[in-house]
Amino acid sequence: MNIDYMEKQAMWKRGGAVALAVVLAAGLAACDKKPGEPTAGQKLDTAVAKTEVAADEAKQKMEAAAKDAGQAAQSAASNAAVALDDTAITTKVKAAFAADPNLSAVLISVDTKDGVVTLSGPVKTADDSAHAARLTQAVEGVKSVVNSLKPSNG
Repeated sequence: MNIDYMEKQAMWKRGGAVALAVVLAAGLAACDKKPGEPTAGQKLDTAVAKTEVAADEAKQKMEAAAKDAGQAAQSAASNAAVALDDTAITTKVKAAFAADPNLSAVLISVDTKDGVVTLSGPVKTADDSAHAARLTQAVEGVKSVVNSLKPSNG
């Protein structure tokens, strides 16, 4: 019977030692945490949520920037097309004047802005001024003509 008693006593000692170790470990773990401080899991959850919010904000900013860049590119392309159209109109008007024996492509200034053509400079007669305006209006893309040609009546 002494052996049984001794074995039981050893088991109680080992069990007590394990229980004491668990209680001490739990106590030490609780010592690191200040009252009201979030747990490590709560801190991790908060960090993940902040990261998701920051990622969403970055995504929205990038989408807005891409949209703005697309609009700017469209606007630039449109402005370039208008400038090319104006240049083409000016060239066609000058060519029409060069082909006409009564008009001087060198002396008549042709300025085109958004399809509105302004003519200035000297012509021989009022009829030449009107003829130049008609030739100009006949060019494709011309919206209107501002005729500032000055007849010399000579």
